[in-house]
Amino acid sequence: MLTGDAATAADVAARVVRAERPRILATLIRVTGSVDLAEDATQDAVVRALESWPRDGVPDNPRGWLLVVARRRAVDVIRREARRAGKEAEAVALLDPAPDSPEAVRDDLLRLIFTCCHPALSLDAQVALALRTLGGLTTAEVARALVVPEATMTKRLTRAKQKIARARIPYRVPAAEDLPDRLSGVAATVYLIFNEGYAAGAGDDLIRVGLADEGIRLARLLVELMPDEPTGLGLLALLLLQDSRRAARIGDDGRPLLLSEQDRTRWDRAAIAAGVDLVGRGLRRTPGHPDRYVVQAAIAACHALAPSYDQTPWDAVISWYDVLLTVHDTPVVRLNRAAAVAERDGPAAGLALVDAIVGLDGYPWFHATRAELLYRLGRTDEAATAYRAALALDLNGPQAARLRDRLATLIGF
Repeated sequence: MLTGDAATAADVAARVVRAERPRILATLIRVTGSVDLAEDATQDAVVRALESWPRDGVPDNPRGWLLVVARRRAVDVIRREARRAGKEAEAVALLDPAPDSPEAVRDDLLRLIFTCCHPALSLDAQVALALRTLGGLTTAEVARALVVPEATMTKRLTRAKQKIARARIPYRVPAAEDLPDRLSGVAATVYLIFNEGYAAGAGDDLIRVGLADEGIRLARLLVELMPDEPTGLGLLALLLLQDSRRAARIGDDGRPLLLSEQDRTRWDRAAIAAGVDLVGRGLRRTPGHPDRYVVQAAIAACHALAPSYDQTPWDAVISWYDVLLTVHDTPVVRLNRAAAVAERDGPAAGLALVDAIVGLDGYPWFHATRAELLYRLGRTDEAATAYRAALALDLNGPQAARLRDRLATLIGF
């Protein structure tokens, strides 16, 4: 059992390790040329940090500490397992590498995304592999983000890494003419990294700040790399507009606040202005064929620009969802549209749309949305059952606490 001070130190160490892990892994993949070796070496460094940092304190340069330990582990593995000529020299070269500049680290992360998102892999495999390696998400978290069983995700990740090794896919940002073929996977990966930070799928925190910030940073890099590509513009706009609400999303009791409950004076107006500008640029570049991220950003802009929740332009929001369904028709999009319809046309109309959706039995917000609409209709027993179904699935601590509060209200109703 850890004492209070030790528990605090362990928590600080865990947060630092979680923030630095993707950069260490990306650099190790560049240095070693092997995803598996880099993952093993990085994990060894992480374990050692979590053992020693709570006792000895977090070093002044945690990234450098982790990188040195991970590199030494990689050297040990190469020396022990490699038999071909030249491998010993490769290991020695790893011992005293040139220092990594911030630009090199930044490029390593972007290279890793593009490596994972090679067109030789299916789009689902691209996104899953990038989330697991770059995002540092567990296999269970990746499975949850992509709404598939964990066993299926384990097999998908294994096949993807094997294919990268067999195809000798290079670890680099591709040539300009090859970028469009990888953009869908890269954009989906960056969005899901941000989304796991914006609303963590599990754990004690509503927001994983490091992941949210990393998603925004990577989206900015993507726009720098492809400044006229609407997908990048829409993606960055969407992330900025969603993240603009960060300071207003948690109440004094630690519970998450819904849009209708948030103090809009705490929203980041500079981020909103930047996001709206990017939406405009994206829309001007897609007059004939909508882009899914630009359209989602347009929906976010409707919320961001509304003076109050009561003044949300629901007609516009629903119209944009209708456009989104023409290019990205998924059960989650349909669920979000149904929630908007419920705000405009009432809970019965929304519930009818929700109940028509298939494929979301393992998605907690499907059941939570049903529960809220049933509650508004006075069907409290059914609402309580739906809340219990949501609470039986993966949620972060604050989200689960809010739903438990809601369920307790219903039971006492």
